[in-house]
Amino acid sequence: MNLSKDELLTLVRKGARNMSWQEKLRLTVLLSLPAMVAQISSVAMQIIDAAMLGHLGTKESATVGLVSTTIWLFGGLCSAFAAGFAVQVAHCVGAEDLRGARNIIRQGILSGLAFSLVLTLIGLAIAPYLPIWLGADAKICAEASEYFSIVAIALPVLEINLLAAGSLRCSGSIKVPSFLNALMCMLDVLFNYLFIFVFHMGTAGAAYGTFVAYLITMVLMLYFMASRDHQLRFALDTELAGRWDFSRYVPSRTTLKKVFTIGFPISLERGVMCGAQIAITAIIAPLGPIAIAANTFGINIESLCYMPGYGISEASTTLVGQSLGARRKDLMRSFAWISVGLGMGIMALMGVLMGVFATEMMQLISNDTAVITLGAEVLRIEAWAEPMFAASIVAYGVFVGSGKTLVPSIMNLGSIWIVRLSLSLLLAPTMGLRGVWIAMCIELCWRGAAFLVRLRGRGWSNIKGLSSPSATHEE
Repeated sequence: MNLSKDELLTLVRKGARNMSWQEKLRLTVLLSLPAMVAQISSVAMQIIDAAMLGHLGTKESATVGLVSTTIWLFGGLCSAFAAGFAVQVAHCVGAEDLRGARNIIRQGILSGLAFSLVLTLIGLAIAPYLPIWLGADAKICAEASEYFSIVAIALPVLEINLLAAGSLRCSGSIKVPSFLNALMCMLDVLFNYLFIFVFHMGTAGAAYGTFVAYLITMVLMLYFMASRDHQLRFALDTELAGRWDFSRYVPSRTTLKKVFTIGFPISLERGVMCGAQIAITAIIAPLGPIAIAANTFGINIESLCYMPGYGISEASTTLVGQSLGARRKDLMRSFAWISVGLGMGIMALMGVLMGVFATEMMQLISNDTAVITLGAEVLRIEAWAEPMFAASIVAYGVFVGSGKTLVPSIMNLGSIWIVRLSLSLLLAPTMGLRGVWIAMCIELCWRGAAFLVRLRGRGWSNIKGLSSPSATHEE
């Protein structure tokens, strides 16, 4: 008889008996599938956004594409900060310290709001100058600044959404965040259509539509986590019934130290990697609006290939994190290799599909023949890198779950700055956008190989000397 997801997770936490290989694979798939659906839905939302703007014209597409890497930078910083709390939730749940997990979440809410508000102020301060720094055509600078400003204002909503969704996933509750993320995609399509085409707000309408979709999803995500989840709902702390205790939301030194240990390397990596992406955008910008649009659309379509990898990566973070909390090194390593193998197989298949149907995919987004032709060419280049890209994505999720993020973050930084950026600078002058994507393909293959070597080592799975992950607020 096949055990349910919750029953399999109980075997991870309690260790009543050894799990079979089939049970480990089944649990990995059960946790991965909803996360993969949510990730693909998120990318579908981006592609639909791009398609809506693409049918307005190449200028509008280039406007969003210009600031997209900087938006990823700010979003990545929010994601890394939320991960610092969510991984601690996984450790607590694995150790069956649910009260500690709820305290971690409370502390994350207040800390996340403060952190994201600082990012919002920084974003609003740089918005007027960002397109100029990126070397954009004067025709798109004003619209690009407006679009980026709206996105910056939405960062606190994004942060709380990431914290709630990550905490639910790391506790083993995958269906709710996955369903709500899919709902967010549908809301985004609805509101974008209204703001872009009904209210005729152009690129700003796309930003407002996404903002509203995020806001509705955040409210629902927070409600289900704090009020409905059978492990994380705050009402389970009966000593707080009927009263508000602000001190529970103030982060302790222990919690912040762990957030820093887990999240700072990720934040630094996301920041420096997005800095490299911005530098690459600056390399592409002089190539003209067609190259910018083809690059933006190509990245959106390629996301359909690697989002399943990120879904499996989220599952690996949960499984490795809970195994660590239960102090089961054997399960940590088993789940790591099962997850990486599953990710590489699925993304290899997605790469084949992307290579075969590259032109048709580009035609869904743009009606510009030159953009379609160039975009299809670079997609076929990138298809070769998908299996090794999967290795780096899923292995990184494994290392996040174990709390060992410093070395993998340095590996990512070195790979993108030394390999990708150098090759892009070398190839772009003679090969244009094709050269940039060849550089990307080579770098992703190199990065995947490096992560597989790291995964074979023992250091990342060492639990000797680790203290109990209890997170009760007693300081």
